[in-house]
Amino acid sequence: MPLVDVHAIKGVFTKQQKQEIITRITDAMVGIEGEALRGVTWVRIIEVNEGEWAIGGQPLTAAMVHQMQAGGNAEAA
Repeated sequence: MPLVDVHAIKGVFTKQQKQEIITRITDAMVGIEGEALRGVTWVRIIEVNEGEWAIGGQPLTAAMVHQMQAGGNAEAA
């Protein structure tokens, strides 16, 4: 029974995007483990408050991630 945790900064993904993440990860795991285990494949999205997630010592915000998604530099956000 796999349990997959996805950590993300709060406000980065919409409800629809989070559902798509759950669906795709579940489908990927079932593709490996077999359809019989779909009902016991857990996927959790754990959201972290802005500023409580950092890379290289630099706290990130949802706005910075959105800037990166748009192809920009996170430091400029």
